[in-house]
Amino acid sequence: MHELGIVMNVLEQVDAVAAENKAEKVLGVTMEIGEVSTIVPELFLDAFNWAKKRTTYQQEAELEMIIIEGRTYCQNCGETYRTTEFGKKCPHCGSSETYLLTGSQVIIKDISAVFPEQAAAPSEESESPESEA
Repeated sequence: MHELGIVMNVLEQVDAVAAENKAEKVLGVTMEIGEVSTIVPELFLDAFNWAKKRTTYQQEAELEMIIIEGRTYCQNCGETYRTTEFGKKCPHCGSSETYLLTGSQVIIKDISAVFPEQAAAPSEESESPESEA
């Protein structure tokens, strides 16, 4: 299960960002995961939920996964198509002169965190004397 290795790397990166930005804790991580990235979303979520308990900032974090459709481009006819349905062979012209456009990425898209409240400087309200006429 290679998902655990990827999860450990993601958690390490998120903890580093949280520490750098002086966050108290991370509430959520949003990932973009391509449908042909070789990641099984259910296994990735299980690994995330297991491994987050061993982090400094993410013990309560929720994982949101946005699955990005695999799209392939045909260099022969210029058409695009769903990679998961047709693979490398173009359904429009039959060519194998194709390449993947989207769907292989694994990206940390967003991190939501809690930051310590800034110590508010005491407000100095000065009372201005009212003049009587």
